[in-house]
Amino acid sequence: MDFYSLFVIALALSLDAFGVALCIGLNKGSTGSIKTMVAASFGFFQFLFSLVGALAGFMFTTYITSVPSIIGGAVICIVGLMMLKEGREEKEECYVLKPAMILVLGVSVSIDALVVGFTAFNNISSTGSIMFDTLFIGVVSLVMSFIAFYLSKHLNKIDIVSKYADYIGGVILLLFGIKMMLS
Repeated sequence: MDFYSLFVIALALSLDAFGVALCIGLNKGSTGSIKTMVAASFGFFQFLFSLVGALAGFMFTTYITSVPSIIGGAVICIVGLMMLKEGREEKEECYVLKPAMILVLGVSVSIDALVVGFTAFNNISSTGSIMFDTLFIGVVSLVMSFIAFYLSKHLNKIDIVSKYADYIGGVILLLFGIKMMLS
């Protein structure tokens, strides 16, 4: 696979992580260490799932292709509902930002990488190439997450955005989850 195609695939896969990271970054309870854990989780699971997909190859292609968008979309909808609930309750603690939820989010935004691994990287003639391709996908997702956190820091300065961040993030995640389930 040429570098341009790999970059486009990596960018497309990282957009899920970018959107979720932007919503998390808008949350008042997200600290630098939480953002680092979220970005690392997104990058790691994008890498891992694309690698697992490549290794599994043709064995699961017909069985898995319709499932990932439904599962990932449902998880993201649940997280969106949790954010909306948190917006109503004025608590300091955020369930979305707990370590277990960070892992769940990492998995949910990376499920589509399995499908890409099944379809685009299933030719395992060169193990080094597969490792480079899947690592590249993980790094792009990591970088896009940090870009989202940087942007959210500036969006948070807008009073209305920071006041209603949980609502905005929850609605965005709900819409994104529904879109994932319908596509």
